[in-house]
Amino acid sequence: MVERGVAAMIEAIKIWNEPNNLSHWDFEMDPGWKDYSRMTILAAKAMREAAPHVPLVLGGISPIDPNFVLLMQAEGVLDHVDAVAIHGFPLDWNHWKLEEWPEKIKEIQKVTKLPIWITEVGASSFGSEEVQTLGLERTSELLLGRADRIFWYSLLDLPPSWPATTRHKEVEGSSYYRHFYMGLIRADGTPKPAFDRFNPALGICQWFHFEDPRLEQAVGWMKQLGIRKLRTGISWADWHRPNALEWFDRQMAALQDFDLTVTLCFTPPSRGKRACHTSPPLVPEEFAEFAVQVLKRYAPKGGKHHACDIHPDSSRFV
Repeated sequence: MVERGVAAMIEAIKIWNEPNNLSHWDFEMDPGWKDYSRMTILAAKAMREAAPHVPLVLGGISPIDPNFVLLMQAEGVLDHVDAVAIHGFPLDWNHWKLEEWPEKIKEIQKVTKLPIWITEVGASSFGSEEVQTLGLERTSELLLGRADRIFWYSLLDLPPSWPATTRHKEVEGSSYYRHFYMGLIRADGTPKPAFDRFNPALGICQWFHFEDPRLEQAVGWMKQLGIRKLRTGISWADWHRPNALEWFDRQMAALQDFDLTVTLCFTPPSRGKRACHTSPPLVPEEFAEFAVQVLKRYAPKGGKHHACDIHPDSSRFV
């Protein structure tokens, strides 16, 4: 039995992050995503049994690829989740225009009846803080009302002395450095112009590093913005560190005033097919065990979530 940690309000669990992106899932080690599909189904079944009130979301796909969604449907994965998440950054990395967002959503709606969540959308201030502000305002106009959940990425810039997790500095060139300027708050703790233009109806995505010293500061900024919905993550790899539960208890306690979508991802190097956080696990059931531990510790039974807002076509949560 896992002891309960703190009464954080987990609104939903997202299973992995960008599984069709090599920087997050080593599909060269898993051609056809067979391991990913099995891992996801096992985890979803285990979480459904442990906490049937918590909706499950397919890890935000990047690129936005209807063929990947069709593959997940063929593998039976979509039978076990309640929404499909997508990510898009047309002003920084994607090869399509900002105004194409509605069409990108329609591409996925054509291949699944599941609700679409946009769990990462953003614009960096790498080239210009004014461009970021324009991107934020136009993104809000284009997306609000078109998806059940939208999370702006992100609140905080990445400190320049930190590595950009899952990125590859040697091969990305200048694209690598855009990762450091995605926040509404600069690394020195001062707000950018976009901060004052943020619409909290979007919600926000903010990952916290293990023992992140910015946690309390971030909570203060989010409350100042009036944010209710937050997407963050619990790393399976970090779950294996010394003092992991103390850190995650602290993180989840600090975030308990927000409605949380929590992403579970990153393989402990000791548990992967190879020693890398993007590796498929050697034993997929171990990821399912981790997911259940998170739910038992941080998702109070009955929760705060209103099911009809998540999956109106299903009786699963009625």
